[in-house]
Amino acid sequence: MAAMAGVGSQRCRRLEAETARAVLAAADTLLFDCDGVLWRGEAAVDGAAAALGRLAAAGKRLCYVTNNSSRTRVAYTEKLRRLGFPPAETRHIFGSAYCAARYLRQALPPGAAAYVLGSPALAAELEAVGIRHLGPGPAALPGPAPADWAQAPLDPAVRAVLVGFDEHFSYAKLCQALRYLLRDGSDCLLVGTNRDHRLPLEGGAAIPGTGCLVKAVETAAQREAFIVGKPNRYMFDCVVSEFNIDPARTIMVGDRLDTDILMGNSCGLTTLLTLTGVTTLEEVKGHQESDCPTRQSLVPHYYVNSIADLLPALGD
Repeated sequence: MAAMAGVGSQRCRRLEAETARAVLAAADTLLFDCDGVLWRGEAAVDGAAAALGRLAAAGKRLCYVTNNSSRTRVAYTEKLRRLGFPPAETRHIFGSAYCAARYLRQALPPGAAAYVLGSPALAAELEAVGIRHLGPGPAALPGPAPADWAQAPLDPAVRAVLVGFDEHFSYAKLCQALRYLLRDGSDCLLVGTNRDHRLPLEGGAAIPGTGCLVKAVETAAQREAFIVGKPNRYMFDCVVSEFNIDPARTIMVGDRLDTDILMGNSCGLTTLLTLTGVTTLEEVKGHQESDCPTRQSLVPHYYVNSIADLLPALGD
């Protein structure tokens, strides 16, 4: 598509109905972020389910790529159904928990285990691919003094530290993660599900995101984690390994420039920003007017106020 030309000269345009018909006609596959694009919390974005229903009826392949590691693929299929979206199989869901498990299955030797700072969903995805794990849930320091903390037992099978969203993140877990990463003779991997620094909530509120936890472990270990989620192309590679996808006929739909749009642009996809989540139109304009190539790489090809704006282009 013409819009796929070099990011450096890219201009973001509103996707009006006539252009939308041509853009959608040229696409076989649409990749959707979820939070802030399809729903906010437990409420679907108005018109989003109807738009995806028409896309599915038109024969488009719909996949869901999310950095959220607190739900399994099965949980995402159930949420899509509950909110009225077209039925989805688990193979269409690419959450960072699943992609992390997939990465570790490929990267770890047989029998190796992972120390997990993350949710039960992250643990479940590891179990689904046969990776033993330890760590999820609350943890307490193993004694009153630093000498006790530095001598707690370590599992000899652990060959990776995996950091996802963890509501029980603590100094005790940080200590144990560091000890695995520094263990003598260890080639322990450090993997993060994503670097999202803040998770927006209803009414303008926000909570710290997984990126804050990943940064804490990286700071302690003085090494950088491999990130499986957006904007890393590994998540897109997972989609490509499952489906025969032509990047030139694929649209990435998201609400964040630094994750959804950056991954889409770097992977050669057409990118569509929705204004129902994190990014504002003012931010897009600021990047578009910059001479910095890094900021230009965050500029989407198109934007819409919400997914419902596609309905006129999709007919009845």
